[in-house]
Amino acid sequence: MEYLASFLAVLVTIATGWLVIKRYPTVIVLLGSGLIMIAIAILFGADHILPKGAKSTGLVWFDLVDLIRLASVKQVAGIGMIIMVAGGFAKYMERIGASGALVKVCISPLKALKSPYLVLALCYMLGAAMCPVVPSHGGLAMLLLTTMYPILLKLGVSRAGAAAAIFCSGTIGMGPGTGTALFAAKIADIEPIVYFVQYQLPVAIPMIITIAVLNFFVQRYYDRKNDDVYTDSVFDSGKLMPVGPSGYAILPVLPIALLCVFSKFGYQSIQLNTVTALFLAWIIGVVVELIRRRDLMKVCEDAMAMIKGMGSLFTTIVSLIIAAQIFATGIKLCGLIDLLLKCANYGGFGMTGMAGVLSGLIAIVAFLTGSGVGALTSLGSIATDVAAGLGGDVTQLISSMQFTAGLARGISPVAGATIVVAAAAGITPIAIIRRTAIPMLGGWIVMMIGNYLLLG
Repeated sequence: MEYLASFLAVLVTIATGWLVIKRYPTVIVLLGSGLIMIAIAILFGADHILPKGAKSTGLVWFDLVDLIRLASVKQVAGIGMIIMVAGGFAKYMERIGASGALVKVCISPLKALKSPYLVLALCYMLGAAMCPVVPSHGGLAMLLLTTMYPILLKLGVSRAGAAAAIFCSGTIGMGPGTGTALFAAKIADIEPIVYFVQYQLPVAIPMIITIAVLNFFVQRYYDRKNDDVYTDSVFDSGKLMPVGPSGYAILPVLPIALLCVFSKFGYQSIQLNTVTALFLAWIIGVVVELIRRRDLMKVCEDAMAMIKGMGSLFTTIVSLIIAAQIFATGIKLCGLIDLLLKCANYGGFGMTGMAGVLSGLIAIVAFLTGSGVGALTSLGSIATDVAAGLGGDVTQLISSMQFTAGLARGISPVAGATIVVAAAAGITPIAIIRRTAIPMLGGWIVMMIGNYLLLG
C-alpha cells in the first residue's frame, strides 16, 4: 500500500503520454491528469496539498481546485508574463516591418555561408552565449524567436528545426544569475561568479560546441525527412512579411542589447529585467513609428498588435504551462519523486559513479516535472551527504547534477520552454524533443567527461 499511489501515478503518466501522442488537447490532458493524481494523493492520506505559505480553503477537495488558481497566479506573474510580452512584441515587430527589415539586412551575408544549417548551429551558439545575460530559458527562447527564427526560416530551415535549435540555447543553464547555478554554488559553498568561471565555463564550452555540431546534423536530417505536422501559430512566418526601413532592423534586437548593456556584465548600476526591456523597446518602436508616419490613429492601431499578441499567447502557451504545473504537482504529491530517491543505491559507487547515479535521478525528475530548478532543489541537498560519505568533493556531484537538470529539461514535453517553442513552430512538444534528444545526450556525455577531467 505504501507505494500504490506512486504506481497509480506511473499509470496516469503513461496514459497522459499516450493521449498527447494521439493529439488530444494537451492543456486538458495535462490538467486532468494532474488533478487525478492529486486526488489519488488525497485518497491515500495527503491532507496538505497547497504550496508552502498558501492558505487552505478549509477543505482539501476545494484546495484541489484552488491549485489551479495558485498555478495561474504564479505563472502569469512569472514566466507567463515574459512569454506574453515577448510574443506581443514579436507581433508588433512584424506588424511595423521591423522583423522583415532585420531579415532583409541579415539574409544576404548569411546566405554567403552556403549552408542554412551552419547558420543554425551558429545561432544556437550565440543563444547559448546569452544565457548568463538572460538566465530564463523561456525568456531567452522568446527573445530568440523574435530575432533568429524568421532569419532561419528565410534561409530554408523548417519551423521545427529553427525552433528546436533555439530551444537548445537555454538548456545548459550557465551563468551566475541562473537559478540552478545559484543553488549549486550554495551547495558547493562557492561564490556564484567563481562557480561560473572555474567550474561551469571549462565544461560548458565543449558542451556548446558538441550540441551545435549535433544540431547541424540532427535538424538537417529531420528536415530532409519532412514528416512534421504543422498547425497555425502566433509566430507563423509562412505569409509574406512586411519590410520596413532598413534602420528598423535594430528594433527586434533592441531588448537583447538593453539586457546586455544594463546588467551585471555591463552598466551595473542599472539592471533591466526581460519584461521591462521588451516594454521599453515597444515604446521606442511606437515613438519611432509616430515620427515616421505622423498618423496617430494608424500608429495606435499598430501598437495594439502588442496587446493582441499577448492575449493570444495566454491562450496558446501560458495555459499549457499552468496545466503542466498541475501535472508536476500531482507527480510529487503521489510520492513518485520520493520513491525515486529511495530506489537510489549508494553502495559500491565512487564519486564518478555517484555523479552518474545522482545525475540520472535528476534527469528523471526534470523530465517528469519539466523543471530543472525544481529537480535540483528537491534532490541537490543530498550531494553534500554523499560527498562526505565518499570523502570526495561535493562540487563534482552538484556540478554534474546542475548541468543535467538543464539538459534533461531539454527533453521534457511538459517544460515551459518546450511548450513555448512548440507553439511558436505550430507543432507538438513531442516533435520538438525528438529533435533535441540527441544533442542533449551528446552534451550530457561531454559534460560527464569534462567534469571527471576537471574535478575527478
